[in-house]
Amino acid sequence: ALNSGAAEQAHATGRYTVECRDAAGNIRWSDTFDNLVTTGGKNDALDKYLSGSAYTAAWYLGLISATGYGAGPAAGDTSASHAGWAEDQNYSQATRPTAGFASAAAGSKALSSAAVYSINANTTMKGCFLIANSTKGGSTGVLYSAGLFTAGDKVVQAGDTLNVSYTA
Repeated sequence: ALNSGAAEQAHATGRYTVECRDAAGNIRWSDTFDNLVTTGGKNDALDKYLSGSAYTAAWYLGLISATGYGAGPAAGDTSASHAGWAEDQNYSQATRPTAGFASAAAGSKALSSAAVYSINANTTMKGCFLIANSTKGGSTGVLYSAGLFTAGDKVVQAGDTLNVSYTA
């Protein structure tokens, strides 16, 4: 039987959890914040799932810098054009850390383990982003989402470790 009053909706959302540990392993700060899923990210997900177009399972996490920051993530942001914010590359890994996802459960999909950043300079960050490009500073691939820390800028120091988790 059909329920004429029923409506179903799907909204692309996600949440980042970031933990900063000092060189001795002590927690300096942590934050959990929601993100904006870009229009390009939504379109990519819809094309992959509903149209069966080529699928890329390679996703990476990046950090948003406070340096030169002018405006937060916007729906129209892409990997090549995100006016108002730039990537913070002050970590020793040669590429952006991989976002390895576990199997979906209860309508969510989360990383199987946190992405790890070894901070190599004192810097201030605004948030994180999820992208289909491993190159630090790379401007190709799909920018899926981006989000800002809830309590404002976060300071990290050389020797700190950031652990970043994401759930869609």
